[in-house]
Amino acid sequence: MRRAGDGPRSGGAPRRRGRDDVRPVPIPPVLVKIIRQHIEEFGVGSDGRIFRSERGGVVASTAYTEVWQEARKLALTPAQVASPLARRPYDLRHAAVSLWLNAGVPAPDVAERAGHSVDVLLRVYAKCLDGQQEIANRRIDDALAA
Repeated sequence: MRRAGDGPRSGGAPRRRGRDDVRPVPIPPVLVKIIRQHIEEFGVGSDGRIFRSERGGVVASTAYTEVWQEARKLALTPAQVASPLARRPYDLRHAAVSLWLNAGVPAPDVAERAGHSVDVLLRVYAKCLDGQQEIANRRIDDALAA
C-alpha cells in the first residue's frame, strides 16, 4: 500500500515517511477479491492509485466526508446517525483493530496490519479487549495440563 507521503493524521503529529515509502499491509482474501473486482471494473490511476477523483487526481477529503455522511444515512437508523457511531471514516480503523484483537488475532499481527508498534497498539487498544478472561484461563489451563 503506497502512502501519499508525510501529512497530518488524526490524533498526533505527522508520520515521518518518505513520499515513495511503501509499507506492506496484509489483508484478508475477501478484501483482496473486492479490490481486484474494483480494479477490473475501474482500473487504476496513472500513479497506481486505486481510488481517484473523476479527473484522476487525489480524492478531496471533503468528497470522502460528503459520501460518508450520505452512506451513514442509508446504513444506520436515525438514532445511530444522530450518535457518534462511525461519524468519520477513520472510526472504522478503530473498529477494525478492536474487532481483530477481540477475535484473538495476536497483537503483533494486529500491530503490523494497523501500522503500529505493539507497544502503541496495546496502550491505545487495551481497553477494548472485552470478555477475554475465560478464554485466557482456558488456554492457560490447557497449557499447564499438556
